[in-house]
Amino acid sequence: MEGSVSPHLFSGSTLDGYTSGVWHASALLADRVKAVRQPYSGATVAELQDQVDAVDLDRPLGDTGAALHEVARLYLDNAVWFHEPTYVAHLNCPVAIPALSAEVLISAVNSSVDTWDQSATGTLIERRLIDWTAGRIGFGPDADGVFTSGGTQSNLQGLLLAREETLAHIEEDRATAIPKLRILATAESHFSVGKSAGILGLAADAVVGVPTDDSGRMDPGALAAALAGVRRDGAVPMAVVATAGTTDLGRIDPVDAIAVICAEQGIWFHVDAAYGCGLLVSTRRRHLLDGIERADSVTVDFHKSFFQPVSCSALVVRRGETMRRIAVHADYLNPRTATVPNQVDKSLQTTRRFDALKLWMTLRTIGSEQIGDMFDAVVDRTRDAHRLVEADPDFEALTAPTLSTLLFRFRPADLDVADCDTLMPALRQRLFHGGQAIVAGTTVGGHYWLKFTILNPNTTNENLTDVLNLIREIGREMLGRNEIAVVMA
Repeated sequence: MEGSVSPHLFSGSTLDGYTSGVWHASALLADRVKAVRQPYSGATVAELQDQVDAVDLDRPLGDTGAALHEVARLYLDNAVWFHEPTYVAHLNCPVAIPALSAEVLISAVNSSVDTWDQSATGTLIERRLIDWTAGRIGFGPDADGVFTSGGTQSNLQGLLLAREETLAHIEEDRATAIPKLRILATAESHFSVGKSAGILGLAADAVVGVPTDDSGRMDPGALAAALAGVRRDGAVPMAVVATAGTTDLGRIDPVDAIAVICAEQGIWFHVDAAYGCGLLVSTRRRHLLDGIERADSVTVDFHKSFFQPVSCSALVVRRGETMRRIAVHADYLNPRTATVPNQVDKSLQTTRRFDALKLWMTLRTIGSEQIGDMFDAVVDRTRDAHRLVEADPDFEALTAPTLSTLLFRFRPADLDVADCDTLMPALRQRLFHGGQAIVAGTTVGGHYWLKFTILNPNTTNENLTDVLNLIREIGREMLGRNEIAVVMA
């Protein structure tokens, strides 16, 4: 009926329903979190698939409370809880409470920070945070950037800018030049580097591998040789990607030395600091990022090392003018004649959440130093974990940690390498389905390793000892039952 108000849409006329829904959701969440004692329920894929498939989406429950209780049963009862101290698997963090308060505002107001007339102050807050981050990196007043959905998007945009800058400075047609472009990175670089090359239309062999030193860091001498080889082959170096916090080993490439080479040869230098960006606010380890101020673009993931809810990431560039190479204007959205700031001019997205507010709330509530202290705490705890593993004859560590990842495995003295490689993935799966602890796994040097990724400052040495003992218990049980033979069969 004309003039009627839908009771299901957020507005000043439906606040009772809104507050009731938010309260009910918060109460359900609180009840579940109070009861949580381990990071996962242990439910299998088949069990959860049956529960989800049993829901008839064409027969609504007609009540928010009923729908919430159904979601609590399906989702919350079987969620993977990153705040639990025995969750030590991937680069997932428990989240700062001020940021959760911001999520309430972000979702309800539903601002889109692509244009000024959809966001107003939201645009200014995001820009201020980009300036703040640029300052932490060491960039000057000409820096710029934009919030993104995550490290993959930030890396893609950084390499897109590198492509456009490179093409702008070579006298060759785009169609013939693009197949010649090369990106130099190590095998430890994030998989999104290769993925970005494909999206950008580069050649199948566009990513050139640069050897690492014994610790897994890019070798500057090998980089110089690789660049020379690229040019000998008639190709064009488009970008060098250094990683500040590799996914498996947490290594930080020698950023300063790489920056010198890139500057001398006029090559775009991108630093993927999605993981290591927490060092930007560290009071004890900021020096590990020395040289990052010489990068052309930097990826930062606040939803990893700044303890923010997903998604909250950014790409920051040293020279803001480089962002304009990808600007596209539409008269209905962001005309060239616009006199107000429009973030869509420099974003790969159009509609975009006001995720910056989460970081703003966190900084204004607890401050950057406390965030840095929390990141330092997880690095400290990982070093403790390394000592625990090294002191235990049933375990072996691959190498000492740099940040907060540690590769190790259960390998008692009578277990040979081949059998250990067979046992570890099966053991990890058994651990996950038990639900008491979750660890990650990866392959390095042809061998399978378990991986601690510690991003919870509340994880204690006692928690880590418990996880190791649980792994030992499961491993011994599997060996006692000769499950290696079953797995191999």
